[in-house]
Amino acid sequence: MSDRPVPQAGGLAFAGEYEDLLLGASPDYDFPDFDENTRATTFYTTGTTGAPKGVYFSHRQLVLHSLTEMAFFGTAAKQGRFCRDDVYMPITPMFHAHAWGFPWTATLTGVKQVYPGRYDPALLLKLIKTEGVTFTHGVPTILQMLLGAAVAANTDLAGLKMVVGGSELPKALARQALALGVDVYAGYGMSESAPLPCLAQVKSADLVGDPEKALDIRTKAGIPAPLVDIRLLDRDLNEVPHDGQTPGEVVVRAPWLTQGYVDDADASEQLWAGGYLHTNDIGVIEPGGYLRIVDRIKDVIKTGGEWVSSLQIEDLISQCKGVSEAAVIGVKDDKWGERPLALIVRDARTGDDPSDTQIKAHLRTFADAGVISKFGIPDRILFVKTLPKTSVGKVDKKALREKYGQV
Repeated sequence: MSDRPVPQAGGLAFAGEYEDLLLGASPDYDFPDFDENTRATTFYTTGTTGAPKGVYFSHRQLVLHSLTEMAFFGTAAKQGRFCRDDVYMPITPMFHAHAWGFPWTATLTGVKQVYPGRYDPALLLKLIKTEGVTFTHGVPTILQMLLGAAVAANTDLAGLKMVVGGSELPKALARQALALGVDVYAGYGMSESAPLPCLAQVKSADLVGDPEKALDIRTKAGIPAPLVDIRLLDRDLNEVPHDGQTPGEVVVRAPWLTQGYVDDADASEQLWAGGYLHTNDIGVIEPGGYLRIVDRIKDVIKTGGEWVSSLQIEDLISQCKGVSEAAVIGVKDDKWGERPLALIVRDARTGDDPSDTQIKAHLRTFADAGVISKFGIPDRILFVKTLPKTSVGKVDKKALREKYGQV
């Protein structure tokens, strides 16, 4: 099979396969000089919570991002390190935030690069083994598919390092990956940030002793990269303390962030209100500097006078036996304003068949322990065959609200 695009009426003409064009090119090509602030890329956000918007970056910004990414991953002592000895294979589309900038960083580092084309789990597993892949990245859905292929093939993934982003890395999924030998950890970013502001690397001292502490660190948004300034603001744009408890909107400054949205001056002004890029994410920062995302502003559930984190409830549900995937959205309620609705995909491989009563009882233990509010226990739980995904494999909550918001 070929990756050659199907010609479309009025579309771009097919120029040729990359390898063929490379072979036919002159090794002595003289690249013309140009202003480093010239626009280099334009792509669109995935539109998980709203309409997609175009973001753009200059050549200077991409160089700064690449250098910072190389330094950030290269300064790790042990866990999560990316270095010249690695073999890199992306499992993130190139149109999704520059494949997280890693193709450029890998080229700067001089590592071997493997490009799979289609994200078929069996093919990915084969390439990891035959090509000696040691470093990759992708969304949780891709990791879940890869782990399923590894279990089916009765093989481990020892030696593979994987950064997971795009959406929260559930603890249950991270445990499965670690059990198969994957050095898995989260990264935090967005299309507007090109995408790197944070990385959840674990310090060497935290890798020994308490495995739950290390797991908790791996699934956070992480610590800021060099040259990244992160703050938390309340509704009045006042900074909130970094005490691990007080939530605020995550705002960011860095030299490579998008300057605005294409042909949308109003949205661009809102994006940079007060001189910081507004992420629309709600988070808390611990005294040690680690950022934890609580929820998207549009996804947080306002119920019973409290804000309930859909991400936290999803993570806890995913730790229940027999659960493959979980998504939580807010639906209108005459008494409480909103109530959480859980949509769950059962895991047929485990042989477990959890009921809504069991899921609620599982969550009630965390409510009794004070981990979550009692308002975080959904009144209704629906078991579905699949959850809608965006083009990059993230759960599409906009589609879920459209379908189930009035249930």
